[in-house]
Amino acid sequence: MNKRKIRDILKLVSSILFAWLYIPHICCYFANSRGGVREDINALLSRIDIKLPPFLGFLFFLHNNAYYRTLFYHRIGPVVALLIGWWRPGDKYFTISKTCKIGGGCLLAHPYATILNADQIGNNFSFRHCTTLGAKANGRPTIGDNVALGANVTIIGKVHIGNNVIVGAGSVVVKDIPDNCVVAGNPARIIKYLS
Repeated sequence: MNKRKIRDILKLVSSILFAWLYIPHICCYFANSRGGVREDINALLSRIDIKLPPFLGFLFFLHNNAYYRTLFYHRIGPVVALLIGWWRPGDKYFTISKTCKIGGGCLLAHPYATILNADQIGNNFSFRHCTTLGAKANGRPTIGDNVALGANVTIIGKVHIGNNVIVGAGSVVVKDIPDNCVVAGNPARIIKYLS
């Protein structure tokens, strides 16, 4: 058995032992069937070395991942998050605008120093650390489905990113990006189209 699998098993055991701390969170999990919570869990389960059903995955990430807690509190809404989030806060360096609409299946890969301030983000969105989706006077970005952002990506203003787009690390996007392509650079340019 590899060390990562042992680590994940120990984290799962601690999550189950402390599940009583998360009774309000568990109630929100079962009440929020359409909010993308389950899709997020399914996306994140691919990143660990043990196979878990969605509910145990929820406990696992809720107990062990402050970034996931930030996303979960965004999904359940600011009022409920204020009531239950004080006990196990999310990460203070990962910020999601309260008005940002995020589709299901969000895959966070260490989103340290990340700000998501977009109008809308589609399904199956993945991103890494130092990502900034920000507003300008003309508006906020709109992100399509199946978009993957590398580390240190900046998307500013009323920019539309199409579906099935990969944005390379360190890119600065200030213009619309069409569907099915890979972009990179500062300013971002299309590198190739995906078939």
